Amino acid sequence: MADLASYASHSDTSRGRRIAEDAPAGRSEFQRDRDRIIHSTAFRRLEYKTQVFVNHEGDLFRTRLTHSIEVAQIARSIARRLHLNEDLTEAVSLAHDLGHTPFGHAGQEALNVCMKDYGGFEHNLQSLRVVDLLEERYAAFDGLNLCFETREGILKHCSPENAAQLGEVGARFLNNQRPSLEAQIANLADEIAYNNHDVDDGLRSGLLTLDQLSEVRLFSTHLDEVRAAYPDLVDRRVVHETIRRMINTLVSDLICETESNLKRFGVQTLSDVRNASAIVAFSAELQEQNRVLKACLRTNLYRHYRVMRMSAKARRIISDLFAAFMEDPRLLPPQFAHHAEADRARAVADYIAGMTDRYAIREHRRIFAVEEIQV
Repeated sequence: MADLASYASHSDTSRGRRIAEDAPAGRSEFQRDRDRIIHSTAFRRLEYKTQVFVNHEGDLFRTRLTHSIEVAQIARSIARRLHLNEDLTEAVSLAHDLGHTPFGHAGQEALNVCMKDYGGFEHNLQSLRVVDLLEERYAAFDGLNLCFETREGILKHCSPENAAQLGEVGARFLNNQRPSLEAQIANLADEIAYNNHDVDDGLRSGLLTLDQLSEVRLFSTHLDEVRAAYPDLVDRRVVHETIRRMINTLVSDLICETESNLKRFGVQTLSDVRNASAIVAFSAELQEQNRVLKACLRTNLYRHYRVMRMSAKARRIISDLFAAFMEDPRLLPPQFAHHAEADRARAVADYIAGMTDRYAIREHRRIFAVEEIQV
């Protein structure tokens, strides 16, 4: 890609794959990564894993799949403006939630509690585990055998203890270095997507109100603009137009601030990117406005009693399943029961994390419900 900036990631200078493969024909290494992610079982399962609302609560709410696609769209647009590698940006964006549990953050928190004596559970690490080990599609290797740069971008957070066990892909957390700009973009595109689309889902569900969001400057500024420009517009289209403008403002601000940081830090090479402070960022003003929006969502949506009720059910389902499988691994499907011989807790966590919302509910019912016997 001749128009890439000097500090962009290039697939022909990639650090490569853990298992060497012949170069792909007709596509780049990062395009191959993206294609493998899209065709993976874990990616398809995202259709039935939720953001905030449990899958069966409505057909119009976001799932992890629609969220991942939205993140990829936002991230790829930013990468294009900054002359960075769009294919790597898209691959990281599509893969970032592959390790997420059923029931959103409530499921992750519950599984982490269950795993507290066994190394804990973190969905970024699980996403890497999915692409490195758990996917079973190829004859020559476990996982997807992705490029180093894609794997590094998936791993957004990591403790020093875990990083020390991950080899090269965890080294930056020990050396105080940053990942590629493409990975940094995917990270903030994730934030833009879930904040703004949780606003949409919150309003659609009735758990959020326009009055509550009118106290948030990032929302109210654009809402006032829309109402002034289109006084006769119906509420649903008012919301869509407001959110569209919010996303555009955040994306434009991020691009401008990132371009400013590139100049300020004198970035010329990928090595400069890795050794600088975080380059992809919002301005201080938009960062604060975004923080206020997140606080509003946390108070009025994520802690709404209806969401809390479902979260309590989710925690109970996850905890019950974990306890049952730990007590008797013969209840696990054969492929997980086999892995349980070496590390029972991790095999159980792998199985539960891979479940969709509705599969976890059904599995809980299959194990614990006693159906009435007809005589």
